[in-house]
Amino acid sequence: MEKLDEKLLSWASILDEGTRRQALNTSRLPFIHPHVALMPDAHLGKGATVGSVIPTDGALVPAAVGVDIGCGMIAVRTQFGADALRGRDLSVLRVAIERSVPLSAGAANRRVSTTAAPRVAELEATEPGRAAFRESLVPRWRLALGSLGSGNHFIEVSLDEQERVWLFLHSGSRGPGNKLAVHHIAVARERARREHLELPDADLAHLVEGTAEFDAYVSDLRWAQRFALLNREEMMDRVAARLSEFLGEPVQERERINCHHNYTVREEHYGRRVWLSRKGAIDAAAGRPGLIPGSMGTASYVVVGKGDRASLNSSPHGAGREFSRTAARKRFTREQLREAMAGIEYRDTDAFLDEIPAAYKDIDRVMADAADLVEVRHVLRQVVNVKGD
Repeated sequence: MEKLDEKLLSWASILDEGTRRQALNTSRLPFIHPHVALMPDAHLGKGATVGSVIPTDGALVPAAVGVDIGCGMIAVRTQFGADALRGRDLSVLRVAIERSVPLSAGAANRRVSTTAAPRVAELEATEPGRAAFRESLVPRWRLALGSLGSGNHFIEVSLDEQERVWLFLHSGSRGPGNKLAVHHIAVARERARREHLELPDADLAHLVEGTAEFDAYVSDLRWAQRFALLNREEMMDRVAARLSEFLGEPVQERERINCHHNYTVREEHYGRRVWLSRKGAIDAAAGRPGLIPGSMGTASYVVVGKGDRASLNSSPHGAGREFSRTAARKRFTREQLREAMAGIEYRDTDAFLDEIPAAYKDIDRVMADAADLVEVRHVLRQVVNVKGD
């Protein structure tokens, strides 16, 4: 751990100057308590750094949560071993998953499925005071439940160090969460303009606790976080069903972990109850299970938190980008992507060039930086990868 400033601690051994400056801007906001914790996978984000933990007292910065509210991971360990997959055409399983889960930005279900119906009902009853607003802003949110999205979101079938089969996926609150976040970021920016606040970045505009604007954001935030968690559960049920059909045997869940890495909660740190926003970080309280994915061709990790006080009980959420999407597309080739994905069943397309493992930080370096934050329980290696264009 390195102290970069009075209120900025960093666990990142790879940190560019732009990311450092952005994190410093956030740490110097007057309502930060006690400090911002910068995770090993830190990189530039919108307003606030991705891979940062931001404790605020009496205020919230919507951009410090991000536009994919509740984004996170879910993993299920099955009863199957690697032998169950050997000799089988894994492209059949990949295609079945792709047909079962809507992929790519804007993709949605045609109807609410039987498994999604109770989850939709739960969301209809969640934060009811804001239901009319959510309906007006995202009237088709029900059809988004059980959809993956694009970018770094993925579904994978993996093997751990004991050759056991895991199902693993990464997604969040999709279009509904995005629209809610964009709305509240705009509200915060308008408040800053109206009150002539001087900010190093317009997206560091905040909402003040005790105001109607703040309460509205917290309500929508909680709803979107719940949507994201249920969205992952819905997709996982579908993926498990496809694996069951592929192997001709029902999946038995031996373990399930579902955790956010873009979210806000109330927690106590250094003697004060604060709003803790983890933007690209997971809860690593002592004994807390968590998930840290690498990129589409590298390892992912099942971990347990060590409860490091200085990190605000947090750890990284993944590898963190080394190159922007545009830079990656200019730098890498489809042949390099094929080499990186050797031995993994995936959809061979130029669409995934910006997700090539070399566009990300070395996940082993990130995990070494996080050694004081989490203990590794399992290392997962993909055998099937599904992504949206």
